[in-house]
Amino acid sequence: MSLDAELLAAHAAGDVEALITLYTRASEEAVKDVAQGFYLTHAYVFALEAGDARAAGLAERLRVQGRL
Repeated sequence: MSLDAELLAAHAAGDVEALITLYTRASEEAVKDVAQGFYLTHAYVFALEAGDARAAGLAERLRVQGRL
């Protein structure tokens, strides 16, 4: 299954854990900086909403990119 299909399925299922993981993965696989920031921001927002411990690391990555 493609990453896009996995993201759509996770959204449809309301699987926040998977969304954090998949958006993080998408940010790592993205070629363009804008896409990296887009996906990383989504991962961060879902992590914040879920109270997930990965939020701190995602925030740091966004800071390094000058996006937070």
